[in-house]
Amino acid sequence: MQTLIAAFALLAVHCLHVVATPLASGICTVSASGSDDAPAFLKAVMDPSCSSIVIPSSTTLNIASRMNMTGLLNKHISVQGAIRFNPDLPYWTGNAFYFPFQDQVAFWLLGGNNIVLDGGGTLDGAGQAWYDAFAKNSSLARPIILTVYQATNITVQNLRMINSPEWVNLVNEGKAATYRNITISAVSTSKNAAKNTDGWDIYRSDNVIIVDSTVNNGDDCVSFKPNSTNVLVSNLSCNGSHGISVGSLGQYAGEYDIVENVTATNIHMSNAQNGARIKAWAGKGVGSGIVQNITFTGFVETNVDNPVVIDQCYETDDSDCAKYPSNTYIQDVWFENISGTSSGKEKAVVADLSCSPDGRCSNVHVDDLKLTPPSKYSAASYSCQNVDLSGNDASLFGTCATTG
Repeated sequence: MQTLIAAFALLAVHCLHVVATPLASGICTVSASGSDDAPAFLKAVMDPSCSSIVIPSSTTLNIASRMNMTGLLNKHISVQGAIRFNPDLPYWTGNAFYFPFQDQVAFWLLGGNNIVLDGGGTLDGAGQAWYDAFAKNSSLARPIILTVYQATNITVQNLRMINSPEWVNLVNEGKAATYRNITISAVSTSKNAAKNTDGWDIYRSDNVIIVDSTVNNGDDCVSFKPNSTNVLVSNLSCNGSHGISVGSLGQYAGEYDIVENVTATNIHMSNAQNGARIKAWAGKGVGSGIVQNITFTGFVETNVDNPVVIDQCYETDDSDCAKYPSNTYIQDVWFENISGTSSGKEKAVVADLSCSPDGRCSNVHVDDLKLTPPSKYSAASYSCQNVDLSGNDASLFGTCATTG
């Protein structure tokens, strides 16, 4: 198991639409122009004389062009009002920042050293137009609201993040990032679902803390992507999600993925596809990696399809998984103190630990599982394959099936 801890202006800025007003030494306020406010906001943040940038509570900035706020030092951005990303799909599909990993794109890059983003306001991705367009074109790349990129010692707190077109937060190549008191909502108002709206995705980042937050979305509440290390997720309420997920890992041939030293604790999961989950690719031509020292503890789950999951044949049929087992090894995992109800979608099954053949999972512990299916089933069912379990609830799973 593991422990981690981490944590943290006068000149007018006249740029394009004149959006900075002197308040005190080093503090610059940004006001709305009635046009694209991105260039002025960007200039204020990048101005060395502005150490604190304020968007007042009565202000909504219209962001109609991409913002690269990287390389910052000692900045405080206080969003007391709102930042709304203009849903100009033709512009963003040609101009958003591109990341090769899973073909992601982003509205806004925020990076540097010693940064605080807070203020009690709202980041609005104006996602409805994107949800409707994606229903017609599933290849549409939809931007992430906030990408913390190559940042060290950054705190994001006390904000609402709504209507994200796709992922809400991406931590990319960061170190010592803390998210606190974040409220996330991504819900469609049409028949077209808000898809792939992960609350947080962590990628190639170390020492990340996510605490005291609420997520209502349509995909992972938090996902630990390749090379996520030393992560604490605590006191989250997740509704409608796909779970707290390690992975998916091993997707790309030639890549070695690592996720290690992760703790997810005190999680309330409701109306979700998954609860505590680990997923890794198998099959011909995939990558490899290691998942180790992962703890899921203190989960309370309500109406969850799969409360406890290991899927080491992710997106791979059984025959291919038998021929080409996952090369992402899973070891030293604790599922402990997990209670609540399943949805019954998987009938009476409340926990399914399915590993690839040939010894790809080891040292998996199951303790204090108190999970029940809907009342129409007489008892909960626990399933497993290709894994030796330990812990005070290992007997619930019986003898794990061996495939291959």
